[in-house]
Amino acid sequence: MGGGHTHGGHSHGDHSHGGHSHSGHSHGGHAAPVTAGSERRVFQVMLLTGAFMLAEVAGGVISGSLALLADAGHMLTDFAALALAWTAFRMGRRPADALRSYGWFRFEVLAAFVNGLALFVIAGWIMVEAAARLMEPSPVLAGPMLAVAVLGLLVNAVALWVLHRSGGGDNLNVRGAALHVLGDLLGSVGAIAAALIILWTGWTPIDPLLSVVVALLVLRSALSLVRESAHILLEGTPPGIDAARVGAAVRAVPGVVDVHHVHAWALTGERPLMTLHAVVEDAADSDTVLAAVSGVLRDRFGVVHATIQIERGACPHGTALCG
Repeated sequence: MGGGHTHGGHSHGDHSHGGHSHSGHSHGGHAAPVTAGSERRVFQVMLLTGAFMLAEVAGGVISGSLALLADAGHMLTDFAALALAWTAFRMGRRPADALRSYGWFRFEVLAAFVNGLALFVIAGWIMVEAAARLMEPSPVLAGPMLAVAVLGLLVNAVALWVLHRSGGGDNLNVRGAALHVLGDLLGSVGAIAAALIILWTGWTPIDPLLSVVVALLVLRSALSLVRESAHILLEGTPPGIDAARVGAAVRAVPGVVDVHHVHAWALTGERPLMTLHAVVEDAADSDTVLAAVSGVLRDRFGVVHATIQIERGACPHGTALCG
């Protein structure tokens, strides 16, 4: 009644506990191929953002533009956020140890969650400053403001392109970094529009008003990032995986009588994990069923790391857990 542990399709020994076979761990590899390129490009964007932030602070002070100062403040937190994202990639490369059997991959999700919260703080600060400017308007030098805003637009467009080239669109860490850069790009667009309107009409309230519009756009993106990263941190079910569908697919495997105790969660956005108990016929070969079930989970649900417990008869953990 031997089960076994499969790693990347290879069987390593049979063992049973209390008459119940345990299959475990089908590993399709922990390191996503996008990580190396993403790490390098996030570092490049971090340096680019930090360098332009200094120029934007100077431009905002000289011109008196809240839109530029707000964007400079955003870029300061972006620099910190990108540094956190870059650190998360480096931490994710550290091997597993006795205290962290999955390694440091989850640090990427934590970094994305913190970055999302930072976006909320930035947007709130912009709105408070905009309200103060609307109540007490201040002069704005539209010429210097326009020049710095156009340069900012170019810098942020290059930064967004660099991140897009990493191919890490599904990586929450890359998405968090890209959202910060996108927020900066929108801020530059808003500053350009405000500068042009001030040049043409002299109406300075447009500066804080467009800052609020940018803040609302940033908030919308931040909400999505925080929701998704929090879902992973709370070990919610990954998108596209439904326990009922998984159970039906596994029950269709020859030799499987029943399936229960199905749990799915994710280590990161690209690494879904799963455990389940499969009750098999007395005459069924455990290793054959194990390989077939692992194949179904990998091919139909994208789960390459699954722990599958093979059982014959009643679940050893009782109905409270296995129901």
